[in-house]
Amino acid sequence: MTSTDTYTLIDSGGFRKLEQVGKFLIDRPAPQAAWRKRQPAELWEKADAYYERNSTGQGTWDFRRKVPESWTIQMHGLTLKIKLTDFGHIGFFPEHAMNWLWIKKKIMARKNPPTLLNMFAYTGGASLAAAAAGANVTHLDASRGIVNWARENAAGSGLKEMPIRWIVDDVIKFCYREIKRGSRYDAVILDPPSYGRGNRGEVWKFEEEIVKLLDISRDLLTDDPFFVLLSAHTPGFSPTALSNLLEDMMAGRPGKLESSEMYVHEAHGKRKLPSGIMARWEAADG
Repeated sequence: MTSTDTYTLIDSGGFRKLEQVGKFLIDRPAPQAAWRKRQPAELWEKADAYYERNSTGQGTWDFRRKVPESWTIQMHGLTLKIKLTDFGHIGFFPEHAMNWLWIKKKIMARKNPPTLLNMFAYTGGASLAAAAAGANVTHLDASRGIVNWARENAAGSGLKEMPIRWIVDDVIKFCYREIKRGSRYDAVILDPPSYGRGNRGEVWKFEEEIVKLLDISRDLLTDDPFFVLLSAHTPGFSPTALSNLLEDMMAGRPGKLESSEMYVHEAHGKRKLPSGIMARWEAADG
């Protein structure tokens, strides 16, 4: 029986995904789910909320039953606030959970608390996983509302007093200032969007900015970094492309690279829903 206090991917297919998000059943687009649905139509029709995008990429929620403005779920020891956004998001990206576990494992293996910079940090899943494992975290995002959401997640997860520095700023500008200040980090996490705008109208395009971002990130690393994690949801890029980018970034530093799709396992069977890509570099002794 599916737990109703966490997240579960119930089914996917027909370019949709059916998710149990706490007590509520959510039906959302899944652009890569070209295969057939496996669960009966009667189950899909029980979805409490249904999100549909139009030809311009914008969308709306339809509700079959009343859904609260927000609620919480438990995920890998964290308490996460869920809210259905205008973009069809729910407040976290389930495919990133596989990286949270990896981050915790790497940090817990360190003898001393490392410093970690999480850029485009969204609502804080990776930041909280790192802090819970003992890292001194800088959580960086350009949206004040999103950073406040991350702070709510920290409080709900019992991590309010952990050493997390909450920064609302344009990522590139903040990184340049950190370099001038002489700030350095043992680990870096990057999850840049495909496209975005900063608070002052700054435009971000992944394909135009990613090399510069990684060059800046390299300058922010200590002399003995232990990992860099890069993830993306940008069409046209592959895990191999991200791996090549990280290889350039970490040239001259002994370590190992791995890359893969990010995915979510369906609750029934072995099928996976691909939901982005990632590459990881870790020190040779990591």
